[in-house]
Amino acid sequence: MEDRDQRIYDEAAALWREVFGKPPPVRVGGPRLLEIITSDLSEVSYDRLRSPHLRPSTIAGPGQPRDESQAA
Repeated sequence: MEDRDQRIYDEAAALWREVFGKPPPVRVGGPRLLEIITSDLSEVSYDRLRSPHLRPSTIAGPGQPRDESQAA
């Protein structure tokens, strides 16, 4: 595997061990292993930019109006 692919696999395998408490049962690529891990998860919405360390005026994303008071 290339270095990047190996790093992805290593992270996915570490996640597998944390979730299931044992090594991955099959040697597949990292992306496929992540797909197996997350396939049973339900979809939930969340606001990933919500943080006590960020001010609302510093957050802008698709579909969010820009805070015009910060415009220069």
